[in-house]
Amino acid sequence: MLKYRRFGRLDWDVSVLGFGAMRLPIIEGDSSRIDEPEAIKMIRYAVDNGVNYIDTAYPYHGGNSEIVVGKALKGEYREKARVATKMPIGRVNAKEDLDKIFNEQLQRLQFNHVDFYLLHGLNRDSWRKTLELNVLDWAERQVADGRINHLGFSFHDEFEIFKEIVDSYEWGLCQIQYNYVDNESSRQTPGIKGLKYAASKGLAVIIMEPIKGGLLAVTPPKEVQKIWDEFGINRSTVEWALLWVWNHPEVSVALSGMSTMEQVIENIQIADRSGSNILTPKELEVIYKAREKYLQCGFVGCTGCRYCMPCPQGVSIPEILAFYNEVLRATDEMQRREVIEKYYADIPPEKRADACVKCGACEEKCPQKLPIRGLLSGSRWMLRPPQ
Repeated sequence: MLKYRRFGRLDWDVSVLGFGAMRLPIIEGDSSRIDEPEAIKMIRYAVDNGVNYIDTAYPYHGGNSEIVVGKALKGEYREKARVATKMPIGRVNAKEDLDKIFNEQLQRLQFNHVDFYLLHGLNRDSWRKTLELNVLDWAERQVADGRINHLGFSFHDEFEIFKEIVDSYEWGLCQIQYNYVDNESSRQTPGIKGLKYAASKGLAVIIMEPIKGGLLAVTPPKEVQKIWDEFGINRSTVEWALLWVWNHPEVSVALSGMSTMEQVIENIQIADRSGSNILTPKELEVIYKAREKYLQCGFVGCTGCRYCMPCPQGVSIPEILAFYNEVLRATDEMQRREVIEKYYADIPPEKRADACVKCGACEEKCPQKLPIRGLLSGSRWMLRPPQ
C-alpha cells in the first residue's frame, strides 16, 4: 500500500512518490517524440497503484509532456491525481506572455484549471524578473478566477535567496533539488536548511532529483560499490537514495522522472518500504561514507577501459565522461569554470557530446553497462560554457 504524507498546510494527503513527466519514454532518441502509448500506460499504472501527484512543465519534451499528461489523465484519472505544471519565467519577456503561455498550457493539458502552478526554476535573477513583471499579481488573478488552485515555485540557487522568496509570499508549495550528495546549500539547492525552513513555514516541499538526475542509479565507481557491499544490506543504489530522502519528515513528496515501466514498478515498491526517521544511525553513516567517496571519485563509473571506442561518430567518450566527473565533483564555481575551460580546450567540436547520435553502439560494448547515451546528454548540460 503506497504511503501518504500531509501536503504542507494544505488539506490534502499526497503520495510519497510523485511521477515526474520530464523523462518519459521516447522514440529513436528524440526527446520531443514521446512514446505516447507506453507513457500513458506508465502514468495510469502509477495512478492505479496510489500515485496522486503528477509533475510536468511547459518545456518538458519540447512541449509535449503536458499533452501526454493530459491524455493520460482523461476521464476518471483526472479525479484520482493532481497535476503540477510551471510557468517558464525565462521565456516571459512581457506581461502579455503570461496569459499566452498559461492558456497554451491549459489547452495542451485539456484542463480548465491547474491544481498546482509553480514559477519555474527561480533563482536570484529570475526572482527579480518575477517582481519587475508583477507575476504574482497575475497569478493571484488566476487563483481568483479558479484557473489555479495553489501557487508555488521551483528553485535553483542558494539558501539566502530561497529564504527571501519563501518570506515574500503566502506560497502553498515549493520544489527543490535534494539528495544525499546535494544536501548543503549551493548554487543549485538551498540544502537541508532550505528544506527545514520551508517546512517550518507550512509549505509542502516537493523534492526533485532525489537520485541526482539518475547519477545515483548508475553503476557506481568500484570504491563506492565497496562501501555498499561491506555494509551487508542488499539494496539497490536507487533504494538507498530514495529512502534517504523519505527519511526526512519535512519532505512531502519525492519526484522520480521515470522512463520505463520497470522503473515505475520498482519505485512504487521502494516507496512502500519508506518512512520518516526509519534509517538507523549505522545506515546514515554508510550513506555519508558513500557521499564522501562519490565526491572524491565522481559519479560516473567509467574506468577508462575504452571498450566503447571507436565511436562511429568520432565522439571522445572516455574523455568526455572524465570531464563530466570532474565538473560534478567541483566544489565551487571557480573550479567548475576551470574544468569547463579545459574541456573546450582539449576536446575539438567534432568530438564533443553534441556529435552523439544515440546509436547505442558504445553501450553494447561497455563492460560496466553504463547508460552512455544518457550520460553524454547530461554532460552537454553540465559542461555548457559559463554564462
